Amino acid sequence: MSKLTAEEQLEKFKRRHDRNMRVSEAYGMLTGITAMLRPGDFVIDCGANVGVVTEPLAATGATVHCFEPDPYAFGKLTKKFADTPNVTLHNAAVGVKKGTVQLMRADNFDDNPNFGSVKSTVVSGGRSINEDTTIDVEQINFISYLQDMIDQHGEIAFLKMDIEGAELEILEEMETENLFDPIRCTVVETHERKFKALRPRFKALKARIAKAYPMRKVNLNWI
Repeated sequence: MSKLTAEEQLEKFKRRHDRNMRVSEAYGMLTGITAMLRPGDFVIDCGANVGVVTEPLAATGATVHCFEPDPYAFGKLTKKFADTPNVTLHNAAVGVKKGTVQLMRADNFDDNPNFGSVKSTVVSGGRSINEDTTIDVEQINFISYLQDMIDQHGEIAFLKMDIEGAELEILEEMETENLFDPIRCTVVETHERKFKALRPRFKALKARIAKAYPMRKVNLNWI
């Protein structure tokens, strides 16, 4: 295995530094968001994993709906929030179509499932993903779900999305249907680095959203 050049090491350090900064900014933003949430507010956590973001959301008293397709992570999530009445858990993926989809896990999932489950995805072509072994999981039509929740609640107070590449189609459809407008704040971790073929679409989407909405309303650079 070849060693990294000085330039490559510097670039790697810069990427790590930039990500650490984004993580700090993201959790600072989350602190501000939770300070403004109240009981009765409706919030959605897509890609809840083991509940790191769900926990502070639930502590506000808001009604929290969580989506997590990976059976391992969902088991952890269930144990953590079994006695939390304002949290509803959905063992399902979110997408633009309803049906059964194949969940793929990280190459290193068996060695470190706590870390590996974060990378589980229903989008093929991802870096460091094992596509030879898949798990059938339920997927809901998230666009229809959002429209139903908006009809019921009037608005969504907060939407967080970290779904390993599946966010692209959903965000494009939300843009088309003007579904960002009735959501008070949307934050998304996008995964264009993981899916090289999707990078042009991510870039174009981010440019359109940045032009249409302030970051405090729609933040597609959350972590």
